[in-house]
This record gives sequence, C-alpha cells and structure tokens, in this order.
Amino acid sequence: MASPKSRPRDGYPGRALAFILVITVGLVALMFGTGHTTPRLGIDLAGGTSITLTAKSDDPAAITKTNMDTAVSILTKRVNAFGVSEAEVQTQGSDTIIVNIPNKDGDNEQAIKDIGQTAKLYFRPVLALAPTGALPTAPAATPSAGATPSASPSAGSSAAPAPSASATKAGRAVTDGLKADPTASASAAATPTAAASAPTAAEMSAALTQGTVPPDLQEQFTKLDCSNQSQRLDYQTDPAKNAVACSFDAEQNVWYKFALGPVAVNGQDIDKALASFDTQQAGGWQVQLQFDDTGSKAFAATTGQLATQPSPANQFAIVLDGKVVSHPYVSQSIAGNAVINGSFTQSEAKALANVLSFGALPLTFEMSDVTTVSPQLGGDQLKAGLVAGGIGMILVVLYSLVYYRGLGLVSIAGLVVSAALTYAIMSLLGAGIGFALNLPAVCGAIVAIGITADSFIVYFERIRDEVREGAPLRPAVQRAWPRARRTILVSDFVSFLCAAVLYLVSVGKVQGFAFTLGLTTALDVVVIFLFTKPMITLLARTKFFAEGHKWSGLDPKRLGARPLVRGRRRTSASAAKEV
Repeated sequence: MASPKSRPRDGYPGRALAFILVITVGLVALMFGTGHTTPRLGIDLAGGTSITLTAKSDDPAAITKTNMDTAVSILTKRVNAFGVSEAEVQTQGSDTIIVNIPNKDGDNEQAIKDIGQTAKLYFRPVLALAPTGALPTAPAATPSAGATPSASPSAGSSAAPAPSASATKAGRAVTDGLKADPTASASAAATPTAAASAPTAAEMSAALTQGTVPPDLQEQFTKLDCSNQSQRLDYQTDPAKNAVACSFDAEQNVWYKFALGPVAVNGQDIDKALASFDTQQAGGWQVQLQFDDTGSKAFAATTGQLATQPSPANQFAIVLDGKVVSHPYVSQSIAGNAVINGSFTQSEAKALANVLSFGALPLTFEMSDVTTVSPQLGGDQLKAGLVAGGIGMILVVLYSLVYYRGLGLVSIAGLVVSAALTYAIMSLLGAGIGFALNLPAVCGAIVAIGITADSFIVYFERIRDEVREGAPLRPAVQRAWPRARRTILVSDFVSFLCAAVLYLVSVGKVQGFAFTLGLTTALDVVVIFLFTKPMITLLARTKFFAEGHKWSGLDPKRLGARPLVRGRRRTSASAAKEV
C-alpha cells in the first residue's frame, strides 16, 4: 500500500478520465451495435397526431392502474385496427393516456374521431358462425385457445357447445363454458344439456356455416372476410339490431365470423369480474361474474333461452368494441352470479376479467388536447431546433475561446463529451423505453448547453480568483475545487429538482422538456467530476498553463494577480497596513 507521501496531492486524474472515456465509448459502441443510431422523434418533429385523453368518472375509485392499463390495451387495438403502424399508446400520470399516431398509411382522421370513445361491452347471443379467410390445410393438433383479450386479436372460436373429456385432456377447450357460480345460490339453475364433441377446423370448413344467419345479415355475413383488416369492425353497432363480428383463433390460426343477435345484457350491468382458481372441483382458472339487479334478470332470462338451443345458438358472445373476446356455451339458466371456465391459464383468466370489469365501470375519456402536425411542418420544426442548438453551441464556443482562451478548449471538450453521452443515451432510450425526442425536449437540450457551460465558468472563475490572490496554478486548482464543487452541486440540484417536479405534475410534451433537462443536468455532474476537474488538474502540470502563458487564460498579469509576500499569499490585512 502506498504511503500518503507517495500519493500526489492532486490525486490521480488520469483514472477519472479513463473511466469516463470507457463509459462514453461503451455507450456509443452499444448505440451502433444495436443499430439505434438516431433518437426517436416525436410527433411534432416527425409529423402525425398526438391525442391526450383524460379519464373521467363519477366514482374516483374506478380510475385505477389496472383499468388504465386495460384501457391502453383496448385503445392500442383500436389504433392498430385503422391500419396505422408504429402508433404509441401509453399512460402518463394516474389518469392520462397519450396516443401518438405517426403520419403513416392509415386513416388518422377516423382514428381521432373514434379513439376517445368509451369502450363498450355487450353480451349477444350467437346465431351463426363460420371460418373465414385462409384456413389450415390440416386439422390443428390441439383445440382452440378460447378467450384471450390480449394485444393480438381475440381468440376463442368454435361451433361446439362443450368440450369432450378427451378434448379437455388434450388441450384447451374449443369454447369456454358458462355456468352458474357454485358458491352462489343455485335456485335458478337448471339441468345442463348434453355436451357435444368439439369439431375440428377441417370439419368447420366443410360445414362452413353453423347456425342460421338472419336475412338482414345474410349478404353482410357472406361477404365478411375477417382476415381482411379493413372489413373488421372495431366499434359497437346498434345494440337493438343484429350484428356481425370477428374473432381470431390463435392456436388454429383461423379467423371466425359471427352472426349475433341484439344485445341481451349490457356490460355496464356487471358489478364485478374476478379471476379465481377453482379449488373445489379442481377445474383450474376461471372468471367469476357478478351482475347487478338489472343485469341479473336479463342474464337469467337470456341464458334460460340459450340453454335449450342447439349449437351454436346456445353460445353467448362477449363483444368488446365489435370484437368477440369469448363465446362460452350456456347449459343452464343463470341468475346473479356466473362462472366462465375453459381451462384458462392464470394470465388468460385475469385478462378476460379485466376486460369484463372495464366494460362495467363508468369510465370515460375526455380529449384534453389534440395536436396534428404535417410531415413538412415537423421537418421544419426539427431543422429550426437543430439550427437553434447549433447557434447556441457556436456562441458558447466563441465566448469560451475569447474570454478563457486555453481554458476555453477544456469547456469545448467537455461540451463534446456531454453531447456524445446525451445523444447516445437518447438514442438507446428511444428503443429501450420508447422515449421520443419532441420539440420541447430539443429546447431542454439547448438549455442544457447553458447549464453545462455555467458549471465550467464557476470552476474557471474560482481558479482565476486563486491566481489573482497570488497562488501558483496547481495549488490554485486544488483550493478552488471545494468551493466550486459546492456551488455546482447546489445549482445542478435545483435544476434537477425543478425538472423532476415538472415531469411529475405535467403531461404530454412538457414532460419531454423536463426529462431532457433532468437527464442533461445529471450528465453535467458526471462531466464536471470525471472530465473537467481531472483535465484541468493534468493541464496544471504542464508548463504552458503552470507558468501562466498569455494564451492559457491564466496569465497572472492579465488577471491582475497580487505578488507573493515572503512566500505566502498577500492578504487584504497586510495590504491595508502598507497603505
């Protein structure tokens, strides 16, 4: 271990410089290695439409993280259904959703019109169904996946009323079962009807249509091709009329089209939907439904009629935004509480429960802001932002060189390091967390130039003050650092605190400014500690700076330095005595 005498008084600045060099090179290499070499641009720079939706509800307890996440999932499906690619739907804060739709191929105007409409959940009786689009050339190895309201289109399609024992053992039931909750009163329960075996996809293709298509839907049902995105409905039609809808069977890779009767039960009549594990009959994961008085009566009457019908007229389609997310068969009249089962996984059961709960909540969204930017205007704004940033950088460089001369080169090098770190991090964050560089964020980056330059100035002026007092350069660098460090940290802390508060209390584009300001402020601390201080320490050891060359920026004569008195700095007290 080295003794204190062997350690330089000004430390080992080369280690800090090597460390920040490794960090900078590593981030840049990662940026090029992943292929994310440019920051992701926001709507106001790339062009597109940004919609800010604020959740409203008579019951504040209804606005929860679970319901907001469910709304994001539903809105994502809505936006994608318009043929828009690379759209972003994300929550900000506890009650706000931001929808960014780029200027790509797709109907942005229709998306803006429909995006804020509250998702509607209906229960409709199934009148007929048939496979549509490209069909598998061979029967699938396992039965269909049932209901899965995930990011992809809803699964769960079949004409079979119930899975056979063999089908249940082989895999997921073709269609979920809807029965009375055994934990609730069973006074309204009837004897289940006989279950039929589940047909395969090939048998479905041969039969084509199961059930009877009403005359008013015959032409629409025949022409409907659910594999064609433009033909799929993404909204609820008149609840009092018959309707068509689509569903996707992910396991068999088949689209199904449905002919549905008028709405029998409104999703708002659901009090609660809960995913639970059937411990009594070892039936696996299931979804428990509880209806209010209105829903209970309507549900009992409808299920009583469906239970007596042949397949597929004994199925109850759960329709969300025009899509069938599940269509369980009914084997008995059910009042009050019900259970949807069908060999669910835990995630599938919870997902369906969330959809059912969301449809039952009085949750609406208000468009608090809609901004549409053309690609040309976005390009112009990006160009203007870059020009403004470039002008700001040039002015700082010129000021540093004119006023600080040799020291100005240190500030320029620090700005380059800070810019490289900021650019690499923003490019990686765009791919990692979806951070998009918008116009306010560019403004934050421009402001950061001043913050970084200010830190250099604070340290430089502290050093120059020490030189004016007659101290040699190397001691001056060390004496100036503690006071400069304290000032820089306080200043950066205030800036970072303001950025953090602004980020937390604001929404939309203002958060881009706050995020960039906070990021660059944090990087300023890194650069000043790991680059500026070590670099000046090394330069103080050189003859050019140590002897105060006139172009070093530390010329004692130019700074009006006081001469040394008996090897010590001249104090103000001694100066007063001489006077």
